[in-house]
Order: sequence, then structure tokens, then C-alpha cells
Amino acid sequence: MTPEDESKDEFLKPSTHLETTYDVASAVSSIVPWLGGPVSSVLSGMSMSLKMERIGQVLADVDSRVRDLESQMSKDYVETDEFQELLERALKQVAFERSDEKRKVYAAFLASDIESPGDPYDEKIRILRTLEELQADHIRMLKVMMQEPNDISGGIGSIGRTLQRRLSGMNSDRIADLFSQLSDMKLVQAAGINIMITPRSAEQLYNYITPYGKRFTTYIAEAAETDQSAA
Repeated sequence: MTPEDESKDEFLKPSTHLETTYDVASAVSSIVPWLGGPVSSVLSGMSMSLKMERIGQVLADVDSRVRDLESQMSKDYVETDEFQELLERALKQVAFERSDEKRKVYAAFLASDIESPGDPYDEKIRILRTLEELQADHIRMLKVMMQEPNDISGGIGSIGRTLQRRLSGMNSDRIADLFSQLSDMKLVQAAGINIMITPRSAEQLYNYITPYGKRFTTYIAEAAETDQSAA
């Protein structure tokens, strides 16, 4: 075998870092035993690659959020077909998700579902569809829209001006495009972002997030809180 062949063989060897179903499931079971079984059944047959690393990272994040959970309802829920189908769908999306920030939102969503599994299944699927469609810049925009204004003063303003100030480095065309896309996803209200409005209306962007958007952004907020706690 030539040195080049040996190099190729070495490259093709799977990593030992949570890239097999056994490793991932064992890691989960060691921390949250009652979650290990459902995870093993969902991971069975999935390909081993960078995708498995992403899945492993999200599952480790979920573990850290639910490891102290004592609710029997949650333990019973993770054994249901509903949860395992939801978990399978979420992890398939995670496998192809390159954004670390979005993967943390997936983890927050899954942990929240385990802790409080009462929402209708179709609503959870809707959230997963939205998450799949969302770009990192969408999350960035939603985060600044969730901020409380520091100061409300001055003359008339607009949603676009406020967003441009809070999203430093992002041009106005990109901001308008992202806002329109968030409106199409029913996360924010359809509004003319360049229409002149009162300073209070222009600064309090949270009011333009829809009821669905407010439910959705709780997962963004929970993911951000975990980041801050770890820092």
C-alpha cells in the first residue's frame, strides 16, 4: 500500500468522538438512563459522519437540560411513538444543520418538549419546519427584536431604522428581505418597515412578533440563556 493509500484509509476511518450509535446512546444513557432507549431506537441505522457529531452535540445539550428532571410524565412521554417520531425528525434536521446556534435552539426545543409535553403534535412539527427554514441571520434579527429599548426619545422613526441600528453591519436591503421572510413564516407581523412611526412604536420591536413568533422565540431565549450560563 502506498503512502497515499494509507493516507486515504486514515481519512476514511470514523472518528471515535460520539460517531457511532453505541457511543451516542451510551453517553445519553449514562446521564439520563430513561432517555437512552428511545435515543438508541431513533439513531439505529443512521450514517456515521460529521452528521453524527452534530447529533451527539445536540443530545449532550439536551442531557444537560433534563438530567435532573424527576417528572414521571416526562419519563413516560419519551417512550411514546409521538416523541420518538418527533425526535427522529428533529435529529435528521440537526444532522444537516451547519449553524451551531441553530443546533442549540433544537436542543432547547427538545428539552422543553420533554419537560412540558402538552403542546399538540402538529404544533411541534410546525416549529421544526420553521427551524429548518430559519437562517442564522433570521435568529439574529429575532434576537434584536426581543430586546427591550434602552431609550425612547427623539423624533419619528421606523422599524427599518431601529433594525439597522441594532444589526450593525447589515445593509438595509438584507434587513428588508429578512423581515419579509420572517413575516412569510408568521413569526413577525407584516409591516412596512420604512413607514415613519412614533419613536415608541419604532423601538418596541417585540410588539411586532406574532403570538406564534413569541412561542417560537422562547427556544431562542432558552438557548441563549444556556450559553450565558456556560460562559
